Amino acid sequence: MLSAMGMSSMEELFADIPAEVRMTEALPLPLPQSEEEILADARRLLGANVAMGERVSFLGAGLYRNYVPASVFQLVTRGEFLTAYTPYQPEVSQGMLQAMWEFQTLISELVGLPIANLSLYDGSTAAAEALTCCVRVHNRKATQKNTVYVSELTPPDRLSVMSNYCQGAEINIKLLRHHPDGTLDLESVTEAAGSCGVYVEQPNPLGILDSGVSQIKSIIGENTALIVAVQPVSLGLVEAPGNFGADIVVGEGQPLGSPVTGGGPIYGIFACSKTYLRLMPGRIVGRSLDVDGKVAYCLTLSTREQHIRRHRATSNICTNETLIALMGAMHMSLLGPEGLQTLAVRNMTACILAKQKLSRVEKITLPHSTSHHFNEFVIELPGSSKDCLAHLDALGIIGGFDLSAWYPERKNWLLATFTDQTNEKQIDLLITHLTAWASSQEVNA
Repeated sequence: MLSAMGMSSMEELFADIPAEVRMTEALPLPLPQSEEEILADARRLLGANVAMGERVSFLGAGLYRNYVPASVFQLVTRGEFLTAYTPYQPEVSQGMLQAMWEFQTLISELVGLPIANLSLYDGSTAAAEALTCCVRVHNRKATQKNTVYVSELTPPDRLSVMSNYCQGAEINIKLLRHHPDGTLDLESVTEAAGSCGVYVEQPNPLGILDSGVSQIKSIIGENTALIVAVQPVSLGLVEAPGNFGADIVVGEGQPLGSPVTGGGPIYGIFACSKTYLRLMPGRIVGRSLDVDGKVAYCLTLSTREQHIRRHRATSNICTNETLIALMGAMHMSLLGPEGLQTLAVRNMTACILAKQKLSRVEKITLPHSTSHHFNEFVIELPGSSKDCLAHLDALGIIGGFDLSAWYPERKNWLLATFTDQTNEKQIDLLITHLTAWASSQEVNA
């Protein structure tokens, strides 16, 4: 390789690197070890980790701990699922294709829209793809060309992904305002009429179930897409967005089927009405009949870049994220409609119980106490959320999410999450330590 580049040594290859930043001494590596010594070191290092399930946790903010039946993990390790890639050859992939089709059907029924794709990377990329999709569909008739409106409460990490997708396509992102109580300002929504799309979350990032979301479509009209991001478990209780006019529904699928594993792997939900079918991202599986009249499955529509007519691709998603999506399909199938409703009830019940108990603590306040919440809400503290979380962490409790990471001016707001994995004893433990910490803040003041 050096000869092909016309060089005689490694030093010549790296000549452009300034001498002062080059490492000339030996690498600080330990002496060679035996297999037993390496295993002992590995166990020592791994032993420093604390599994999330071993600590009381009230952390959510986008990823949620729900109980996933053990059979999901058993099924997904079967070779035909675990090692499968894109089933280009339907004649040898009928089982995988049918499983994919079942996933689409379950998501479609869950969100109340006729079409669902075979998932995306995560909730953020699904949201970003929805914005570019609605511009492709509506830009010709839009009075606000290349413009979309997004809730101002959208977490900055998700908004960053949206911006990355939109800037290359020269799409302008404008923000929708919210009232101090966390609900959407519907007057702000009127400004979005004539744009290509409106993006909101239900429940919103503060955990609030906003009734105003159901009124958006009547305000923006048919030529502006309504994009609603959901927490899928909530749809066991909350009205499906497709039933109140949503054109595209996206969301983070992780709460169904996938544990919280350091932030990934996870999968994104994307469903839409027929208007968006041929300009949506990803791919879908269709069910038909073969020449013998038997049910057959195949990839019906693929708009991703690695297929034919690459220049007309709507998206560059091309990985087998479907494996994690199939875990969601398994979870939903095992629960059934009644089981999903029960899971949603358990999440909301834990949230309501915590809200009732925390509302009686004099040292803290709940800024949105009159709103309806699904499984998380904001706690306003008498001091820094960062300090409070450090205090709780020292006691072995993951106290929640410091909202100043999203909204820098909210340094004393804590987002606490309660799921089916939260019991009353854990809620009482949180209240005890929160009360003690809040009292100490008053003494210090």
